[in-house]
Amino acid sequence: MTGALIATLSTACAVWLWTAPDTPTTRLTRLVTGRDKPRWTSLTTRLTRPTAARRAQLWRHASIELCQSLSAELSAGRTPGEALTRAIASVDFPAAETLRPVIAAARDGGDVSAALTSSAPPEGGEGLRQLAACWEVGVTVGAGLAALVERVASTLRAAQAHRQDVAAQLAGPRTTARLLAVLPALGLLMAAALNMHPLDFLLGSLPGLMCLIAGIALDACGLWWTNHMATQAQT
Repeated sequence: MTGALIATLSTACAVWLWTAPDTPTTRLTRLVTGRDKPRWTSLTTRLTRPTAARRAQLWRHASIELCQSLSAELSAGRTPGEALTRAIASVDFPAAETLRPVIAAARDGGDVSAALTSSAPPEGGEGLRQLAACWEVGVTVGAGLAALVERVASTLRAAQAHRQDVAAQLAGPRTTARLLAVLPALGLLMAAALNMHPLDFLLGSLPGLMCLIAGIALDACGLWWTNHMATQAQT
């Protein structure tokens, strides 16, 4: 009975370690929200905070909305600076404060292209960088900015549709990999239920401990490699 309880707790710990927020995101949240927050608030933030992949997805979606809104404002006859300011205000960005330099440059006649490039996040900011290049071409060459922005929006929508299709195709392999990673813990549960005392061997002897460490290492490497391949396929 004790072996079954320990195996159950081990399974729960494995699931938590796999689904827990990553360390860089936790550090970033502490820097942004402060370190003097109550513990329950920090826990709630960790559970509801979007992952890095989710933040990149939100930025890509917001970039598409920005291009569409900007194209509509330009087609309505507004000046580029006014159109960009109104378009940014109408879009819900994951971190709207990072676009303040862009709004200031658009209002004051500054370098909007450079502001867009510097405000674009490393992950998910390709839409803003393309818009910056489009803005630079429109200002330098004098090409129709509305048509260029609409072309950028079309490109971003096509790329987003491709990523969603790839993610849907990778959902099955991801689920299979996670299921296979949990099977050793299920094997421990079954062995404990049959009164075979697997933990006595794994934790009570040197060969068992070596088998346990090797199994955990191989399991973790398999999960990491599967996730790495899936992430590379989506980029």
